[in-house]
Amino acid sequence: MGLNSRNILLAGATGLVGGLTLRRLLERRDFKGTVFAPTRRDPGISDPRVVAIRTDLAPPGGEAAIADAIRALPAQRLDAYVSCLGTTIRSAGSREAFIAVDRDLVLRLAQAAFQQGARHAILVSSAGASRQSGTFYLRVKGEIEDALEGVGFDRLDIIQPGLLLGERAERRSGEALAQVLAPVVNRVMLGKLRRYRAIDADAVALAIVRLLECDAPGRFVHENDSINELSGEGR
Repeated sequence: MGLNSRNILLAGATGLVGGLTLRRLLERRDFKGTVFAPTRRDPGISDPRVVAIRTDLAPPGGEAAIADAIRALPAQRLDAYVSCLGTTIRSAGSREAFIAVDRDLVLRLAQAAFQQGARHAILVSSAGASRQSGTFYLRVKGEIEDALEGVGFDRLDIIQPGLLLGERAERRSGEALAQVLAPVVNRVMLGKLRRYRAIDADAVALAIVRLLECDAPGRFVHENDSINELSGEGR
């Protein structure tokens, strides 16, 4: 099908990876579809192919507030769902609030997109994600990976990058130092540790755009090496 007329629900369009994904999509002259972007703030892009839906995607009001965000979506046929949503426990304020965004909201948006015709989903998760993980963050990421598989999408692409390199609107604690040290640390992360290497957020965005052109059915997991290959950075 290619990109041509695909209608895409992009969650997290004002975040690091989501913002880059939106820009990379709009750079494609062959993309003549529409990106529906539910956001808390203006994505700052003026393009007829982007429909910004102003709504609070990280509400403190629990299930009722999430339902309000879902109702704000337009009744439009969709082809694909891309989730770049992600927060931290510190930013969210509690473990419960973190789960509300990184698991519950991601899943509810996926279900809404599926009901509107989307049969392809792309999830930005994390290296090491597993519902069996002893780390809370990675366990929640693993839970949403498994939950999306149960929605019914024909194709599910799960992207598991290491530390994301790039300029965020909101700097996360300790991230500035980690980004400075990343080139050195990456060189000693060999073998199974390669999946945890830092990776350019723009490479993730380029990989997402490339995956939107794929329609072979199945569940596919993409770690750093695969992401770089898809983006062209692995050449």
